[in-house]
Amino acid sequence: MHILVTGGCGYTGTLLTNDLLNLGYKVTVIDTQWFGNYLTPRENLKIIKTDIREYDSIPLKDVNTVVHLANIANDPSVELNSKLSWEVNVLATQQLIENSVKNKVEHFIFASSGSVYGVKKEKEVTEDLSLVPISTYNKTKMIAERILKSYENDIKLHCIRPATVCGFSPRMRLDVSVNMFTFQALKSKSMSVFGGDQIRPNIHIQDLINVYKHFISKPNLPSGFYNAGFENLKIIEIAEKVAKIIPSKINIMENNDRRSYRQNSDKLLSTGFKKKHSVTDAIKELKEMYMNKKFTESEKCYTVKWMKKLNL
Repeated sequence: MHILVTGGCGYTGTLLTNDLLNLGYKVTVIDTQWFGNYLTPRENLKIIKTDIREYDSIPLKDVNTVVHLANIANDPSVELNSKLSWEVNVLATQQLIENSVKNKVEHFIFASSGSVYGVKKEKEVTEDLSLVPISTYNKTKMIAERILKSYENDIKLHCIRPATVCGFSPRMRLDVSVNMFTFQALKSKSMSVFGGDQIRPNIHIQDLINVYKHFISKPNLPSGFYNAGFENLKIIEIAEKVAKIIPSKINIMENNDRRSYRQNSDKLLSTGFKKKHSVTDAIKELKEMYMNKKFTESEKCYTVKWMKKLNL
């Protein structure tokens, strides 16, 4: 079986690609490599350094499944260059699904975002609630989803809406909440929490990778949208979890942004998927990896900072 992974050199993509190779799949990775390439040459792996906007350069012949991870991720990154974000997150996605159908790709898996719901009063935010995106990033993901849905009669389609991801990856990110607090505690024995009462859904990176592998192995699951987030935690609760493992001071800072996001992933669990990892696991792993010098801080760990350096 041949799987094409866009964004396969990224935070999630690097680990997913290695897992798929370990399972015996043939994998083609498409990535601009703006943040580097942390994959090593392996049998059955082909890496193509290209922009997904160059859609004619993406080889889809004989591909069985596309896992589309490549995107301009999170609100601050998208706000840097909204034109780039619409081109990558929406227009390139439309071209990729169109060419996938033309090349008789059987299965298309899309990495959307749990933020497409916007702010909801409901404690149980399920897939049947309306989408009310409140940022450009949220909007690009919602529009991409709607475009993809128009092809659901032509290709098997699964749209995953992940929560905020946490945990270690060779392509390390330190600009997502759990990772950020953990690194602050490791580096300075102090964390800066803005507000603290805001709620964020979280998912361990290995659980998210297992979600993608779950759908790859079960392509006949009903097409549609699936939340992927298991721990709805207040920002202060995340910091407190970190402080239990890495003794550190929590500094509460004033913050006017009180938006809270939640997710319910019962639909995903009903397909037989089992959660295996937690935020606490991520904190412990990050501590171990840092102490063993498996990662160090660099500008590439901060998406906005690095994109500014690249003048994107």
